[in-house]
Amino acid sequence: EEEFKWLLQEEVHAVLRQLQDILKEASYRFALPTSGSGGAVKQENFVLSTSGTDQVKGVMTLQGDALCQADVNLKMPRNNQLLHFAFREDKQWKLQQIQDARNHVNQAIYLLMNRDVNYQFKTGLEVLKLMDAVMLQLSRARNRLTTPATLTLPEIASSGLTKMFTPVLPPDILVNFYINLNKLCLTVYQLHVLQPSTTKNFKPAGGSVLHNPGAMFEFGSQRYEVSHVHKVECVVPWLNDALVFFTVSLQLCQQLKDKISVFSSYWNYRPY
Repeated sequence: EEEFKWLLQEEVHAVLRQLQDILKEASYRFALPTSGSGGAVKQENFVLSTSGTDQVKGVMTLQGDALCQADVNLKMPRNNQLLHFAFREDKQWKLQQIQDARNHVNQAIYLLMNRDVNYQFKTGLEVLKLMDAVMLQLSRARNRLTTPATLTLPEIASSGLTKMFTPVLPPDILVNFYINLNKLCLTVYQLHVLQPSTTKNFKPAGGSVLHNPGAMFEFGSQRYEVSHVHKVECVVPWLNDALVFFTVSLQLCQQLKDKISVFSSYWNYRPY
């Protein structure tokens, strides 16, 4: 009983402090000033490339959760024509995955800090509930970075991203940006128009993170098929840090839950 009391009064608080420190570090990695602290977020440049091909090259400027500049060169396979397009100066593209992950981290920090300094936990169940709530937010934060959204090709075609570029993207080019784990990815789809005579075998593709050549879709009154897919990416080091912090925090939460459960099962099953 004394040991369990010590666990509730001392060790739980030590773990909560440790979790707060780790998650604050994770939050700093997202590099956005908290409200009121002011100061611009630093801009970072990344070169997007992939080994074995120079069909697409890009330089992206990331500022917190926003892509504020993008410069893309695309070599067309058919005629080796070089296309160049960049973000308009007045445009930024928000990366919703980063924004959501940061919000979940901040929610986890809020749950850990939302009690008086001298607060004492009365039961193991109370601690288990808190750990479950924190772990839920951390799992959601991690999932936002590890699981990009599945989109249909018409969704990509109608996305605001297509209107970000100057010169305007040609109608046979689609682009999509997303985060996958610790990487910033750019996918460029080249399309060709399906003639009415070939559309008897038309089968529209469903949602996917990455569509393959041969995928068909209808947009406007036109039917298209994907002819080429180019994916380039780069590692964003601070996303890597954040994912490590999430993993360590989830392990700490689980270890505390396991200790509480051992004591709880002892109380439940002790002989009278």
